[in-house]
Amino acid sequence: MTDRTYSRGMIEHGRRRFFRAPEFLAVVPGLLLTIAIALAATLLQRLAGVMSLSPLIIAMGIGMLIGNVLPSARHLRPGIVFSQKRLLRFAIILLGSQLTIVQVASLGWGGLAAIVATLATTFAFIVWAGRVIGVNSKLAELIAAGTSVCGASAVLATNTVTNGSDEDVAYAIACVTVFGSLSMILFPILAGAGDMGPEMYGIWAGSSIHEVAQAVGAAFQGGEIAGELGTVAKLSRVMLLAPLIFVVGIMAARSSQALDRGRVPVPWFVFGFLAMILANSLLFLPGEVLAVMKSGSSFMLTIALAAMGLETDFRRLYTKGWRPLLLGALGWGYISVFSISAIVLMVRF
Repeated sequence: MTDRTYSRGMIEHGRRRFFRAPEFLAVVPGLLLTIAIALAATLLQRLAGVMSLSPLIIAMGIGMLIGNVLPSARHLRPGIVFSQKRLLRFAIILLGSQLTIVQVASLGWGGLAAIVATLATTFAFIVWAGRVIGVNSKLAELIAAGTSVCGASAVLATNTVTNGSDEDVAYAIACVTVFGSLSMILFPILAGAGDMGPEMYGIWAGSSIHEVAQAVGAAFQGGEIAGELGTVAKLSRVMLLAPLIFVVGIMAARSSQALDRGRVPVPWFVFGFLAMILANSLLFLPGEVLAVMKSGSSFMLTIALAAMGLETDFRRLYTKGWRPLLLGALGWGYISVFSISAIVLMVRF
């Protein structure tokens, strides 16, 4: 057989393999299910009219109900896994379109320093406290990421390198949802009692409340100025998701001795996230394009949470006990107190 004949045969084999596309067809049923759950969650959120109620959380709840009530179907799993992994990474890349370098700079060096210090020390505190009270390291890191950065999105992104169980992810998201909701209720009351100005209150809400929707909703209760500063502060925390994932990836590699074998996990999608921030900062993308990217990112994250819910077993979730909930409470208290202290020390109003 000549080289040309061999090459032609290889090309033809590749074509046949591509057009049969068994992998793609296997993904379709499960993907359609997760999309349907995401659409239902989005519709329910809009019908409820509560903007701070994230469709991500609704989607996870629906997925958990379906996954635990109905018998699992083997043919759905490829699409569910695709939603959890591939779509999630693309959603995180698009998440970078919500922020520009100019927005971050508007906080000033003091505000940015307070946010960085809050995030770093909160993450370290929760990981340390998890060891003390006996929470497994993967779950502690997920709770730490969700508390210190941006709630469910950070939990999902961080799990790409920690590789925790679906129950770990569900428990971590439940923690950040509960305590972030408590912050939404208590922060405006505490700000009024302490006669806090709108600038300080906005940065406090943005630098300490867990979910993006929760932080923005709470910040705007302090007025327009507080709302705008709170939004920028919160998105600045989202920007810090990229370096956090790298750090957690190195921690995971060390714990599994992967560094000794030369296999450090590299979350390549994080480079896409950073590239999107730069593109939005330097290319001045049209508002219509940014709106589509924001909606696309949110919807794909909702699909990923639906898939995560479908894979979560209530019985295994129950066995984790009360310690992770205590850890979430400790982290919530720490970030709330440390952030306002850092703002008072580092920011001049």
